[in-house]
Amino acid sequence: MTGDHERGPHHGRFVVVPAAYVFLLREGDTGAEVLLQLRQNTGYMDDYWAAAAAGHVERGETAYAAAQREAAEEIGVSEIDLEFVTAMHRTRGAEPIDERIDFFFTATRWRGEPQVLEPTKCADLRWFPLEGLPEPVVPHELVVLDGIRSGWVPAYSSFGFAQD
Repeated sequence: MTGDHERGPHHGRFVVVPAAYVFLLREGDTGAEVLLQLRQNTGYMDDYWAAAAAGHVERGETAYAAAQREAAEEIGVSEIDLEFVTAMHRTRGAEPIDERIDFFFTATRWRGEPQVLEPTKCADLRWFPLEGLPEPVVPHELVVLDGIRSGWVPAYSSFGFAQD
């Protein structure tokens, strides 16, 4: 008799996909600003503004290391002084996608000038005041940005579930 452990890499269980997000922050002329990218050609939330750097956590990699790697790969910054903000358990309700766990970080110090390194996926990279974000912003990311702007983000949140 075969057990669940012999069925393959997911052992017959549902999958939760981890991702790491980096919001670079700075003080601008009118207050705090965040660096956002305009997504394109990704198949997910194209033409929405999103975290300047974000991506899946790879097998054997911590969310912190993934945030550092994604920032280097997507916007060319390194030595990021990351501050953990929140973890968000996310789904799209009735749509048949894997559930997600998103780890959000902010940073106010890093090395290098942010620039678009993946022009096929990023149409624009721009600083915006937290008090004047562009539209549209990826909805679950907007929840976190609203929390950063207000000064309070829960350590854990959920998004897209029936009880939200």
